[in-house]
Amino acid sequence: MKDFEYAAATSVDEAVSLLAARGDRAKVLAGGTDIIVQLREGLREAELVLDVKKIPQLMELSFDAQQGLRLGASVPCYKIYENETVATAYPALADSARIIGGWQIQSRASIGGNLCNSSPAADSIPSLIALDAVCQIAGPGGRRSVPVSQFCTAPGKNILERGEFLVSLHFPPPQAHSGSRYLRFIPRNEMDIAVVGVGAWLRLDGSGKSIEEARLGIAAVAPTPLAATEAARWLTGKPASADSFSEAGRLARGVARPISDMRGPAEYRTHLVGVIAERALAGAAERARAK
Repeated sequence: MKDFEYAAATSVDEAVSLLAARGDRAKVLAGGTDIIVQLREGLREAELVLDVKKIPQLMELSFDAQQGLRLGASVPCYKIYENETVATAYPALADSARIIGGWQIQSRASIGGNLCNSSPAADSIPSLIALDAVCQIAGPGGRRSVPVSQFCTAPGKNILERGEFLVSLHFPPPQAHSGSRYLRFIPRNEMDIAVVGVGAWLRLDGSGKSIEEARLGIAAVAPTPLAATEAARWLTGKPASADSFSEAGRLARGVARPISDMRGPAEYRTHLVGVIAERALAGAAERARAK
């Protein structure tokens, strides 16, 4: 690992100033579980590593039934699934937080860091897309908001510009008769990276028999995580049944553009999109009916 400077910002403005001064030679440390490994292995280089865990807004975890959830970009994963209120209101988010690394990793790793690492196979991003999360970004030009579905631009790359960093994620308040689920397929426990990952969110009618709204996020089958908008739109007004979920899974396969690699051939991974989407939708519906 090459030498680098370390700094710990205590305010958003201080972090923006330090990042803007160093440009792409500065890297943000939200939890460190990705960036430290990447620096050690020579995958990234940095003159400055900026620790943002001392900034209060980045460690905020606040929920209000009317306003929704505000999740600071550095909040460690375990605080999400151990918060019963948050895990109940946003179960797909808790699903993702529980499987990002082992429990030791989860004491440091954050959903914000997982998003900013921008891996095509990130476990948090399909859930963030399904839950309609919005990024709150700070930079030299001020603050801006960007839907998570528009955040990633290529493997390991995203829309953050010089001096910008992710401050928090905002989730809309949970709706009545809604539920969400994240599922992934991995080839074996020793390879903890998704072959396919799917986040699903559904809002049912009062009877629990019909779908009023749906969202689907898919990972590991394209250069960036994707929103399966056609499949989600098709589900609107359809019965919340196995046949509907199966057809939506078939439609979701249409957005998949996987490569063949050590995790499996492209054809197999495309097939799995339909299988995992169908199961995630069924799980989301089950949770919606349980409310």
